[in-house]
Amino acid sequence: MVTNTCDADRRIGVGRFAVEMELSNRYDELRARDGVIRKEEVRRVHLSGVVDTGAARLVLPESVARALGFPETGRTTVRYADGRRDDKTVVGDVQLEIQGRRGVFSAVVEPARTDALVGAIVLEELDFLADCVQQTLVPRDPNVIVTELE
Repeated sequence: MVTNTCDADRRIGVGRFAVEMELSNRYDELRARDGVIRKEEVRRVHLSGVVDTGAARLVLPESVARALGFPETGRTTVRYADGRRDDKTVVGDVQLEIQGRRGVFSAVVEPARTDALVGAIVLEELDFLADCVQQTLVPRDPNVIVTELE
């Protein structure tokens, strides 16, 4: 499980910080690998995201999800910090890369967002620790992604 220095810092408002990432369409990546399309044809974008260890999932702006052609895979109910609830679209085949670490995720689509929201699932999968004091992501092991099993 990801441990972080953000929880104690929430009381002073430092629990969130920005990171840069690259998003691409996993289906496009596979087609490029198989020679069906050229690598230059893979839909991708560089995007700023907010790391929030209190959030669970990856959330993307609707404009980005549409531009990259992510397929809709379902719906989910989201709960906002103010207690409101809303029904949102979920997309799949989101290939995300942060600091050279890459994974494939589903994401909640938020029409009003202009940046991504990076939650605990992404941090766990890519084996990052959130250091909210330094406002950075730190690989637990710089050489390899570690998976914990019990």
